[in-house]
Amino acid sequence: MWCIPELTEEYISKMEDVLEVYEKPYDPNEPVVCLDEKPVTLHAEVRPPSPAVPGREARRDSEYQRRGTANVFCAVEPKAGRHFTFATPDRSAVEFARVIFKLAIEYPEATTIHLVLDNLNIHRRKSLTDLLGEDVGGEVWDRFTVHHTPTHGSWLNQAEIEIGLLSRQCFGSRRIPDLKTLRREVRAWNRGTNRRQIKINWKFDRKEARRQFGYKRNYTRRSDSLRPKTLNINEFTAYRKPKPLLPEGVR
Repeated sequence: MWCIPELTEEYISKMEDVLEVYEKPYDPNEPVVCLDEKPVTLHAEVRPPSPAVPGREARRDSEYQRRGTANVFCAVEPKAGRHFTFATPDRSAVEFARVIFKLAIEYPEATTIHLVLDNLNIHRRKSLTDLLGEDVGGEVWDRFTVHHTPTHGSWLNQAEIEIGLLSRQCFGSRRIPDLKTLRREVRAWNRGTNRRQIKINWKFDRKEARRQFGYKRNYTRRSDSLRPKTLNINEFTAYRKPKPLLPEGVR
C-alpha cells in the first residue's frame, strides 16, 4: 500500500478529482496529460570501457568522474500513447514554463488540456507569467485545466510510470557525462516510444479508491482551478478504527 500519513478531506478531494479525470473516455478535444520531472546525476568514464568479445563479458571501471546534475521533464498522454521528454539543465521555474509552452503548442485544436501535476512550488501560473509576461503567460496557462495530486499523493500521477520507463529503458546503468548526451539519448528514446504508441493502462479508479481506503462519497466536482471545494464526507468505515484487543489466549 502507498505511504499515506493521514487520509484527510483535502487528500480525498484531490485524489477523486485526479481519478475522475482518468476515468473520462478519450477525447482529443480534452486530452489528459501527466507531467513530472526527474533529476539526473551526470557521470563520465575515467577509463574507456572494454566491449564484450567472445568468451569475455563487457568490462567497466568502477571509478567515475562526477559532472554535476541535470533534469528531465516527462509528460505523457496515457490514453493516446503520446510522450514528451525534455532534458534541461535544471528543474527551475523557467524550464517548467518552457515545457508548458511547448505542450500547449502540441495541442492547438484542444478545447482544454487536462494537466496532472504534483505540488512542487514551480508548478504554478507564476512560473509562466514571470517568463512570458502576464498576458502571454496567462493565456498559455489558461489553455490548461490543472489537477494537482494531493500532498504525499504523487503516486496518482501517471508521469511517475513514464519516469520509471525512461529510467529502465533509456538510462539503465549507463553513465551519461553531459547535458548534450542526455538530450540525444532522451530524444532517441522518446522517438521510439512514440513510434510504438506505448499507452498506460491505468486501472485504479474512484470505486477502487473508496474500497481500498474505506470511505464513502456521493458527489462530483471538477478541478479546484474551476470551482471551490464543497465536500461532504461520510464516516470512514471500520478499517479506520483500531482493532479491539482480544483477551489473552483468544486468537
